[in-house]
Amino acid sequence: MSQFEEYLMQQTGAVDHTLVDSDVVRNYIVWLMEQKMSPRSVGRKLSALRTFYKYLLKTGVITSSPVVMVAKPKESKPLPSFVRQSDMSLLLDEMECAQDDFVSVRDKLILDMLYQTGMRRAELLQLRDKDVDMSARTIKVTGKRNKQRVIPYGAKLHASIVKYIDIRDREVGVEVETLFVRESGEPLYPMMVYRIVKSNLAKISTLSKLSPHVLRHTFASAMLNNGAEMDSVKELLGHASLTSTQVYTHITFEELKHNYNHAHPRALKKGGLYGD
Repeated sequence: MSQFEEYLMQQTGAVDHTLVDSDVVRNYIVWLMEQKMSPRSVGRKLSALRTFYKYLLKTGVITSSPVVMVAKPKESKPLPSFVRQSDMSLLLDEMECAQDDFVSVRDKLILDMLYQTGMRRAELLQLRDKDVDMSARTIKVTGKRNKQRVIPYGAKLHASIVKYIDIRDREVGVEVETLFVRESGEPLYPMMVYRIVKSNLAKISTLSKLSPHVLRHTFASAMLNNGAEMDSVKELLGHASLTSTQVYTHITFEELKHNYNHAHPRALKKGGLYGD
């Protein structure tokens, strides 16, 4: 309120709340935004004004609130983080050439499966051998609210699954409950999967957030960039509505813009890129 009254003094030379109308409040919001204030902070200040003028209305100081018809600015949602296809291919190829011990093979399959199917970490941890149909090359996934979906997978992931199960059954040597296990045969736990993903993605990415969910975003980005229909990606991700999937169209546009700026000769100029 003190900041608003300072603004009134700067604009009109006086503080008279009976003369404040919607235009004054809207101009105040514009002024706040010009000060590089976030939409969230502006909304909080507008909420304070709304409460104050409601009080003045209740006590009879004013006959109508100047804030009632003023909407707060929309907060921009950050785009989901994702890893570029070329970087993921490089990482998985390097992991393929690494040692063939149980842990190395398992960790590579974890990243590969998250990237190639878009499943959530919790869904990966619940997988059992029977959920993987080797002949049909599909994986039955149990998602939120126990909703099940079937995800197809390709030849490369199939070979990785076969390789992992073979070395797991040979080296772990006990009957296991889940597809992915520790060397002791016990199931993996969420933080372990997080550490496996983060430590490997850190080799190729400088993103501040390197979690299993980033690979889910990366899967969606790769699918849409390579021509998949939005409805198909929605079903593969297990989204309840298309709205949740549409955020990835913004990712693909950023990828498209990046590729254009770094590939087209007319997008480049001496000293940098036109859009930078």
